[in-house]
Amino acid sequence: MKVQAKEKILRIKLIILSAVFAILVSPYLIAQEATTKDYIIGPKDLLEIFVYNLPELNNFPTRVSEDGFITLPLLGELKADGLSKTELEKKLRELLEKDVMHDPQVIVFIREYQSKIVYVDGAVGTSGTFELIGPQTLMQVITRAGGLSSDAGDKIFIFRTHPDGTRSTLSISIDDLYMKGDADQDIPLRAGDSIHVPIDKTVIIYVRGQVRNPGAIEVKSSNIPTLSQAIAAAGGFAERASKGSVQIQTKDENGKPIIVKVNVKDIEKGKIEDIQLKENDVVYVPETFF
Repeated sequence: MKVQAKEKILRIKLIILSAVFAILVSPYLIAQEATTKDYIIGPKDLLEIFVYNLPELNNFPTRVSEDGFITLPLLGELKADGLSKTELEKKLRELLEKDVMHDPQVIVFIREYQSKIVYVDGAVGTSGTFELIGPQTLMQVITRAGGLSSDAGDKIFIFRTHPDGTRSTLSISIDDLYMKGDADQDIPLRAGDSIHVPIDKTVIIYVRGQVRNPGAIEVKSSNIPTLSQAIAAAGGFAERASKGSVQIQTKDENGKPIIVKVNVKDIEKGKIEDIQLKENDVVYVPETFF
């Protein structure tokens, strides 16, 4: 009877201590369960081990080495690379039960996800490194980076290094991804990917003289208009415009200011190609006196 009473008391203590243990770690469990379900542990990840009623492994931090191992009191060195959180917990329970204690209660927390990160820079809200916690697509990571900024260009580039050491560049159309909702463009990311969103700054073209709406025209640097397009954007020629003597104030290859005279009638007739303008060019349409 005394033995049974002692066992009953022991069971009650275990239940109470287990409940206390659960209360203490439950906030961590909730957060971790949502973020690490599918995560595979890798080199440089920082783990934290909780083993109930085992001081040596209670709240014990350990970082995964470059070759994928962790070193723990009582257990020594063991492979963690390639295991999920659940798989590592099972492995630790088996090792502890075999050599250390009966029915160990083990919880593994992943404190830093150093082995699965991507890099984002360019025209986004916040450039930097981002952890890949479970499967993540391009749009998900860009959203975490604060989304695309207003000066984003029309492409997203992903620079990727493959296991064999070769490198490749993926080009994603922002219009297809965001406007058309092309799911094929929202590709899954891999650890080590670098995502670059080129900045497409706003530049100014000036159209003055005999046009209907003279003034500055704001355009993106990737979409600077031609001479004809700039005149059209300014409302087209006014009634007294001299199409045959339009001037472009620009700079040559050495940055020296020059004036280029163009007969727009020849462009309209297809005799010469339209002129591609550059940032800060000034188009002047003189007045005709005939």
